[in-house]
Amino acid sequence: MRDVAARARVSAMTVSRVLKDDTRVSEATRERVLSAVDALGYRRNETARSLRLGGSGLIGLVVTNLANPFYSRLALGVQEVASEHGLRVLLSNTAEQLDRERGLVEDLASRQVDGMIVVPAGSSHRHLAPAALRGMPIVLASRPPAGMDADCVLVDDFGGAEEATGRLIEDGHRRIGFLGNPPALYTGAERFRGYWAAHEAAGLEPDEHHVRRGLVDVPTAERAAVALLRGPDAPTALFCTNNRLTQGAIRAVRTLDAPVALAGFDDFDLADVLGLPLTIVSYDADEIGRRAGQMLIDRINAAPGDPLPARRTVVPTRVIRYGTDRP
Repeated sequence: MRDVAARARVSAMTVSRVLKDDTRVSEATRERVLSAVDALGYRRNETARSLRLGGSGLIGLVVTNLANPFYSRLALGVQEVASEHGLRVLLSNTAEQLDRERGLVEDLASRQVDGMIVVPAGSSHRHLAPAALRGMPIVLASRPPAGMDADCVLVDDFGGAEEATGRLIEDGHRRIGFLGNPPALYTGAERFRGYWAAHEAAGLEPDEHHVRRGLVDVPTAERAAVALLRGPDAPTALFCTNNRLTQGAIRAVRTLDAPVALAGFDDFDLADVLGLPLTIVSYDADEIGRRAGQMLIDRINAAPGDPLPARRTVVPTRVIRYGTDRP
């Protein structure tokens, strides 16, 4: 700014007023300053300016797998709310690795972001506690806090899994296989609980030999599905706990040309044109991001010492049927 002032033969304060569109500056002076700005390629240091005004103007978003479209939609929801409040989002990916998450959270805290939204990778959240982050506002998404209090936004994992499995039972299926992500994950545990509860509500008991847990991607789900469908007393339907596992099951069904009904959590592109009987638990992933973003804004704007209690909100699910005449 001093360089611009020297070139335009004005004070640094006058340069500041021009950049703020202060009406007290004459038109001739304004043109001279803007000409100097263009000539020197001056850009205001927004980070320094934000820190001087009491914040960085940045929020952090830490997710577990950017290759999963769910997290892309969640990020868009966060960005929508952040932009409305003049904030920018720093996005990081942990690949479900707790050590990497700790490092990313520490890095964002060192950059003095105004707050963070985190999809936690593990069951230990001590590094996300307010004491560990020196009081920095934090919101958890998709998975609830463990051993600490924090705002969180969840999906109705149990209800969605129970309803989708119940639809398969209503269709006449009695041997329903389960393809699930690691049981240590909240989503995996809740969706398995919903699968089991639907059987109990119908007076049935799932066959443990038809349950596969700890699957992490399309290939592992495909291999598990092939093994189940080639085994004795094979399932006539499969329930999958996320879109990647559902896609793995679809590959297995196509490979074996097996008449198997599929149900799964998370909608995905082209699910409606596959020509398979497919039951999908759908929800608005953008809404998860929007709610998490608004919760974080509320925390950032709260008065110091404001005893705002930890809040929890749940995004509802709905079941969609593809490739079938059944509702």
